[in-house]
Amino acid sequence: MDILHSSSQGLLASNSTSLIEPIMQGLTSLFLLGTFAFQTILGYPGSSRVQRENVILKRAVDNFVATEEPIALEKLLANIGSTGSRVQGAASGVVVASPSKSDPDYFYTWTRDAALVFQAIIERFINKYDASLQTQIQNYIIAQAKLQGVSNPSGSLSDGRGLGEAKYHVDLSAFTDGWGRPQRDGPALRAIALITYSKWLIANGYTSTVNTVIWPIIRNDLSYVAQYWNQTGFDLWEEVNGSSFFTVAAQHRSLVEGSALAKTLGTNYDAYDAIAPHILCFQQTFWSSSSGYALANINVNNGRSAKDGNSILASIHNFDPALGCDAATFQPCSDRALSSHKVVVDAFRDIYSINAGIPIGSAIAVGRYPEDVYYNGNPWYLLTLAAAEQLYDALYVWQTTGSITVTSTSLSFFRDLIPNIQAGTYKADDDTYTTIYNAVYLYADGFVNVVSQYAESDGAMAEQYERSSGTPLSARDLTWSYAAFLTAAARRAGIVPPSWAGSGSSATSVPGVCRATSQPGSYSTATATSFPPNQTPITTTAPTSTFTRPTVTPTTTAGCTIATAVAVTFNELKTTSWGQTVKVVGNVPALGNWDTSKAVTLSASQYSSSNPLWKVTITLPAGQSIQYKYIVVNTDGSVTWEADPNRAFTVPRTCATTSSRVDTWR
Repeated sequence: MDILHSSSQGLLASNSTSLIEPIMQGLTSLFLLGTFAFQTILGYPGSSRVQRENVILKRAVDNFVATEEPIALEKLLANIGSTGSRVQGAASGVVVASPSKSDPDYFYTWTRDAALVFQAIIERFINKYDASLQTQIQNYIIAQAKLQGVSNPSGSLSDGRGLGEAKYHVDLSAFTDGWGRPQRDGPALRAIALITYSKWLIANGYTSTVNTVIWPIIRNDLSYVAQYWNQTGFDLWEEVNGSSFFTVAAQHRSLVEGSALAKTLGTNYDAYDAIAPHILCFQQTFWSSSSGYALANINVNNGRSAKDGNSILASIHNFDPALGCDAATFQPCSDRALSSHKVVVDAFRDIYSINAGIPIGSAIAVGRYPEDVYYNGNPWYLLTLAAAEQLYDALYVWQTTGSITVTSTSLSFFRDLIPNIQAGTYKADDDTYTTIYNAVYLYADGFVNVVSQYAESDGAMAEQYERSSGTPLSARDLTWSYAAFLTAAARRAGIVPPSWAGSGSSATSVPGVCRATSQPGSYSTATATSFPPNQTPITTTAPTSTFTRPTVTPTTTAGCTIATAVAVTFNELKTTSWGQTVKVVGNVPALGNWDTSKAVTLSASQYSSSNPLWKVTITLPAGQSIQYKYIVVNTDGSVTWEADPNRAFTVPRTCATTSSRVDTWR
């Protein structure tokens, strides 16, 4: 049934079928951690017990992340057919939710889970070229082309209804038993993942591959979103039939990003542009200003509070650093998203025994929703990690923009961490900014620390961990749990996803009146069966033989749209000592206007003694000419400039939205 009706009044609802003890409260200004250059801790005064514990927490999480990351990647890949060691019998490119075949049986592939897992893989691949990951991505795309054509209880491809089917057997055959269907987030999420990889291909000169192999799959999914977004369906937990905040957010992003790709490919995008704003308009109705959180589900009457990790997941999976703290798209640092974070996390403080005695403002185990009874209702690894990831996202934006704004809506979130904080905007040179930044960073690390306590000794993560004992239970080796860890670890390291909203305001502009506009779709079988060989990136070799990365030096492709903004990655090779941080400063506002207090911090996530790499990605206007230099901030706060002359660079004005600089300290 329609969930949105044309009306001057907007919407008319209708129904349808531990390593250390927790962080102490009252954190004061300790030390400004550079933008995820977490190799370092800038000079921290004093030696109070609170300060020592916070340093211990950071180091403990550093160690856990370093140990767990390769384990999580290995275990994730082990659950992907046909080469995955734990999923014999799964077809090539198929993501198996879990190797568990009983209590519960998760030996299936879900469209949603698979798309989120491959979004994590594709983002990792884009950050650093890996031929083996590229093979996995290609196998996934080929599998999805086949899966779209499988008739199932939701329908077939002829009218698109079959795309709303939630899960399939691992041999790509239809699952025909009873289930919560349709689930309308899968097509949107799959389109997002495939668009992300398509943009990488285009930036590296492989537009023809996107046109012939990938776009037919994406087009089917976008047609489904445009046609059926205004219909109710089951939520991501497969329990509530209504309107899901998570689903609507994914649908909006998919059409915005799909429109941009269609323009680049020179094909029709009118339906996407016509409908996306009204999906965003509908998304605003989930916000409860009186309660201070986004309702997980509406158009339902199930007796729940609608406090749900659904809203945190919606925020992190629609994170776009270029959108700042936009509230309409529920960006992680927006006041609405932070207020929701508090409400959702606090909902679990008193109901799980393992959270007993942990004060407000300190990290805890997080579950789906407080009324959950599945396996008696427990915390989930992926949701505890999502709580951390949202905060890491927020920290990245605050540090790159140089300010933090506290509003009346987000005040309760910040006061849990800094009791006397007042509403206002705090600049990076303000001590209050430092206090907030440190408090939020340590709060985020606390959630990762919770996961480190309850993960198995070999790094394995199931779906849940028991609410009283912390013992792992439900489906073992949940693939989504590992993907959630990898994205949280990436955000902690300052590795952020590429922009999906583009440079225009259409992605954040909410119409004055929401309309029930939809477009009948046109669907056709995607015939992708293989990819051309040797689709490797354009590479630049840095002065050290150990450093090779893809650098995007795009060529203009006939029929594409010239980018108006470009995400420029600055790579600097500089050997540093413990406590030093590398930053970049330049002659434009995004680079601090030569003010070292506003310089942008580079990440040391890939730093090693043989390859002392620091890096950061900054979005700049296409065609802009800049001058810049790197600086080192020492432990005492003093600044060392690299030698003259200033470096000069003109941001490319081409079809590509990414570029890079590879520099060595002089």
